[in-house]
Amino acid sequence: MTQHKTCDGLKRRDFLKVGAIGGTGLGLSSYLRMVDAGEVKEAAKAKAAIFINLPGGPSHMDTFDLKPDAPKEYRGTFNPIQTNVEGILISEHLPKLAQNMDKFAILRGVSHTLGAHALGSEYVNTGTKPLPSLEYPGYAAVTAKEGLGGASDLPSSVTVGNGRQRPGFLGVKYAPLSTGGAPRAGAPYSVRGISLGNGVTIADVEKRQGLLKDLDKTFSGFEKDSQLLDGLDKFGQKAYSMITSKRAREAFDISKESPEFAKPFGENAFGVSCLLASRLVEAGVGFVTVSLGGWDTHRDNFTSLSTRLLPTLDEGLSALLAGLDQKGLLDSTAVFVTGEFGRTPKINTRTAEGGRDHYPRCMFMLMAGGGMRNGQVVGKSDDKATLPADGKGFAPDDAAASLYHNLGIDHTKEYHSTSGRPISIVRNGSVIKELFS
Repeated sequence: MTQHKTCDGLKRRDFLKVGAIGGTGLGLSSYLRMVDAGEVKEAAKAKAAIFINLPGGPSHMDTFDLKPDAPKEYRGTFNPIQTNVEGILISEHLPKLAQNMDKFAILRGVSHTLGAHALGSEYVNTGTKPLPSLEYPGYAAVTAKEGLGGASDLPSSVTVGNGRQRPGFLGVKYAPLSTGGAPRAGAPYSVRGISLGNGVTIADVEKRQGLLKDLDKTFSGFEKDSQLLDGLDKFGQKAYSMITSKRAREAFDISKESPEFAKPFGENAFGVSCLLASRLVEAGVGFVTVSLGGWDTHRDNFTSLSTRLLPTLDEGLSALLAGLDQKGLLDSTAVFVTGEFGRTPKINTRTAEGGRDHYPRCMFMLMAGGGMRNGQVVGKSDDKATLPADGKGFAPDDAAASLYHNLGIDHTKEYHSTSGRPISIVRNGSVIKELFS
């Protein structure tokens, strides 16, 4: 998948990592307390999640929170269109998503204070505001530790192409497997660490695994407390299971999807990555990350959005939601779509067309699937989309708490760092009850 460099120089790079299984599920006492308080539904339904990251920061005013009655220096050139849910309007450049509005919910008036790409990205990829003294784990690591997925021959989590999901203080054994690139439409997909090449056979792999076991016995007892070595050991075990598993190799092979099912996803890297994501959760992978970068539209905002970014997002995301629904997976798969911030409501004048700059104080997020009530807008921004209408809105922490609840994970649960420090999965934040009512 194409890499994009944002204005502060942050690049989206590939990482070869493998997740692992561990931990327990939702704490019963916390769960019953939340239900008794009337905060959430009685039971979460999602068993897997797909995280769509939009690095660069997409404009909320030109996508899912248009203000057609605002002054022209704010509203821009795009018009709203009616969706298939009465009363909900989104951008005219998202016609396919407009016809699938009944399959997702829009969060408006999401707000925070981190206007730099790196910090904002870390925030929305973990659900906790970054601290200089601690790296929090991303959603992929937490879901791996909590046992989402669980098949021994499949990774717990996968990052397709570029991603910003990190294991944080949980350690490398909970990191996602990175595919090292995006798939191509209609072609078998060679995944680094799973696919065999250069004449290597399964028998060769099994011989090497036997040798590694002998070496492990020889050096057993050394560095028992090393988190890195523990992670590498988990990496080796999972890699061996996947390489020798026909099911794992076929899970990544999008060429096995029917042409009728694959066609709506298109042939660009993002759409085909969404197709792969649907296939992976169907096979049993617990968490999949897909990214679509390039949203850092300080210049030529409207041309970039209308000719490239919005048509690509519209095609891939609408096909993903419709495809999950068609396969009966939407009710068991949570989908979370976000960038690191929104963009300035007032258009800058750097070019004749103008652009929009970084703006964390008001943004959108999309959530779908599992126990959520789709086909609704939750939250509201003011008349120029400068701030949440109620002065408070939602924080990324609240969205993270809601995602975890949808997956049956108590976001207040505490883990311990390597130094023994107790740390909540989400430091602040509450479940957004309207998403589940």
